[in-house]
Formats: sequence, C-alpha cells, structure tokens
Amino acid sequence: MTHLKIPARSECHTTSVPLRQWNQQMNFDPLSYGSTVAAIRLMPLAAGRCSSQEALTRLQTTESLFPHSRAPEAALAGLYLYFSCLDQSHEIAQSIDTPEGAYWHGIMHRQEPDPANAAYWFRQIPSHPIFPDLARAAHTIGLTEGPWDSIKFVDICERARRQPGSPLERMALETQRAEWQLLFDYCAASNQHPTSNIQHPSWSSSL
Repeated sequence: MTHLKIPARSECHTTSVPLRQWNQQMNFDPLSYGSTVAAIRLMPLAAGRCSSQEALTRLQTTESLFPHSRAPEAALAGLYLYFSCLDQSHEIAQSIDTPEGAYWHGIMHRQEPDPANAAYWFRQIPSHPIFPDLARAAHTIGLTEGPWDSIKFVDICERARRQPGSPLERMALETQRAEWQLLFDYCAASNQHPTSNIQHPSWSSSL
C-alpha cells in the first residue's frame, strides 16, 4: 500500500462545536490501513472546499491505495469525501454500480447540499450491512432511535446546518463521522474477510 499522510485535524476545516467523550469500544482502527487513513475529522454538513491540497494531489497521483479491499473504488470515493473533495468523490461514486457507490453518492449530495438528489440515491439502498451499527451509534450520540433511516438523516442535516453551534448540529456531525467510519471500514476491509471487523461503535473526541 502506498502511504499518504493525512493532515492533522487542526490543518483541516473543522467545527467549533465541542465533542463529547464516548467510552464504548469500536474495532475501527484507521491505522490498520497504514498512514493513508490516520485520523478522522468532522466533515462539514454542507459543502466545503477540499481541506488539503497536498492530500488531493497525492490521491490523484497515487495508484492502488486499497488493492486488496472489498470495494477499492468505493473506499477511494469515501477518502475524497473525507477531505471534502466533492467533485472527485462524485466522479468516482457515480461510476460505481453497487450499494456502496450509491451510498457515497448520496452522502456527497447531502453535503452539497442537494437533499432531493441525496434522497434519490439513498432510496436505492433501503438496507446495508452497516445500518444496525449506525443506528446504535445514532442512539448513543442521542440523535435518533430505532432503525437507521438515511432519508430522515438528510432532513436532520438540513435542519442542523441552519443551526450552527447547536446541540443538533453537534449530534449530526458526530453521527456523520460515525457513518463515514463504518462505511469506509466496510469498503476498505480486506476482501478476504466477508464481514467487517466492526463489532460495536464508539467515538472519541480525541479524533
């Protein structure tokens, strides 16, 4: 695997919203993918510019970041999205005819923000293996209860981005981070292991 340094959170666009400490354990280890994925920042709910020109350049010039993963192209689409490089993520996601491609496509449009388009893509994936863990994460964070509902989360993000600094925005940001972790781990996990290493979710404000 070619190594790509991910900038520290302080080098990226961040939010001023304080994060809670979460004590539960989750077997998501970004270091297990090498220095390519070394930290998890809080992506904005609505479109921002690419947060790291260095990362964008390296992603565009590096081949085979995830050669043995379950869904290498989908993992790359997610990594572009991590850096708020929406155009690059969109170009890849729209070319992937899989549930994971549709999922990243929906998240990209949710952040654009284009809620109607996001909802269209989320309707293509009424279920996904990460949904149970994501539903538990949203419940732990205090955002929602019950089964995960991607369409409902689009509406929540629309309301939250209009309330900067609010508890709703904080919970939406944390849930979005959980969603990214779960989906990226699912896509980037080794193809030799048909199930994700994720057992149950937690998030730490140190990330």
